[in-house]
Amino acid sequence: MFITLDLESEEPIYTQLKHQIIAGIAKKDLSPGEALPSVRSLASDLGINLHTVNKAYQQLKQEGFILIHRQKGVVINPDGVAKADDVYWTDLTAKLRPLIAEAVCRDVTKEDFQKICSQIYTEFQPKE
Repeated sequence: MFITLDLESEEPIYTQLKHQIIAGIAKKDLSPGEALPSVRSLASDLGINLHTVNKAYQQLKQEGFILIHRQKGVVINPDGVAKADDVYWTDLTAKLRPLIAEAVCRDVTKEDFQKICSQIYTEFQPKE
């Protein structure tokens, strides 16, 4: 998996890293049980602080995307990511609400919003 970070972005680097790892899992570029680089190794490869990588890894661990073992290192959760439950749906709704509100304020139509969501969703579907 190739990770690119925008050091000029307003989005924190740990968030960019976390999102790219999640995208890698969604696109099947990263498989269950696959090893990720250690915190130190990834920080060195990307030229960022190891605490930044550690923060991304800790959040990914809390959200069930990865496991961190003392002996095995960091791996994509071998059991896969937990399926959406009521808590996930509540969280998803809370995250989408301000995005939709801003889109409405900017006169983005429901159809255009749904179209862009559909286009993005397609990026994560297996290629036939």
